[in-house]
Amino acid sequence: MNNNSMKLLFLSTLLVGTILSISSNSWFGVSMGLEINLISYIPMMAYNKNVMMNESAIKYFIVQVMASKMLLFSISLIQMKQPINWEKEMISSLMSSSTSSLLLKIEAAQFHFWFPDAMGASSWINCFILMTWEKVAPMMVLSYCIQMSTFIMMLNITRIIIGALGGLNQTSLWQILAYSSISHLGWMISSIIVSENVWEIVFHHLLVTNNYHSLNIQKNKFIFLNQIYSESNMKTEIKFMMFLSLLSLGGLPPFLGFLPKWIVIQLLIENNLTALMTIMVILTTITLYYYMRISFSALILSYTENSWSMSIKSNKYSFIMPLMVTVSTLGLICSSTMISVY
Repeated sequence: MNNNSMKLLFLSTLLVGTILSISSNSWFGVSMGLEINLISYIPMMAYNKNVMMNESAIKYFIVQVMASKMLLFSISLIQMKQPINWEKEMISSLMSSSTSSLLLKIEAAQFHFWFPDAMGASSWINCFILMTWEKVAPMMVLSYCIQMSTFIMMLNITRIIIGALGGLNQTSLWQILAYSSISHLGWMISSIIVSENVWEIVFHHLLVTNNYHSLNIQKNKFIFLNQIYSESNMKTEIKFMMFLSLLSLGGLPPFLGFLPKWIVIQLLIENNLTALMTIMVILTTITLYYYMRISFSALILSYTENSWSMSIKSNKYSFIMPLMVTVSTLGLICSSTMISVY
């Protein structure tokens, strides 16, 4: 079996596992779908001959198996509640246990320690799947059993703090995107509690933006920030488009990335969660700060010393990335204009 056939096979089973978890009407069906998802993703990580990648695959496997066993144990005890006649408080604690196992599966802080290592040693397709598709099934299942409480509010605030502070001193592009993903999880979980439709908007924006950054990093073979700072590594136009999209990912107005946060802010205010919203907005400015710092440094500074020499060849699909950046940049302006007109 060649490389492309193997990827197609495991991507297909990955899709089947996610659909099974979402569409199942029983907790055991959900657990089965998550296990199929795990079994499909592990070979994609371990196929790389890189030693660090194999280590990251082992970490990912151990963490995911631990979360799966926690979820299966909680489900089994909940299913036994009728003959044992448990109290409601115990059922509530078991649901909290299943919630914790799902949070562990989506690398939410404080269960995030394995995630930056796995991102730092993965290929772009694995990183993209890990940041986006691997979150779909656990978060949809999480929406069945999670409720807004003081504990969940504190967890969301902690996620944004870790995502903001963790990315400040990073030099690897993949780890910066990893901590950015952890920060966005706070917004995604807040949105899925108040409205699943809003969560879909937030997720679709992250899907498009992370896809662009993953493709751009892979195409230019970037690993560290110094490679972006050099003018000879990347044309100024491409560099400018990349950092416009990065600012959109951070949620800077008037980029399209501000729209999902804007909707979540409005819904949190309508649900009398103004204090949570205010703290989340203040902490997100830290994430936006290191995005802007990277962008200004790359666009203004120019280092003459360079160890990398790359020639960027255009192809017939080269219009896709500028189109994605244009939508990300002007999308909020266009949508706001249409709303004001109609």
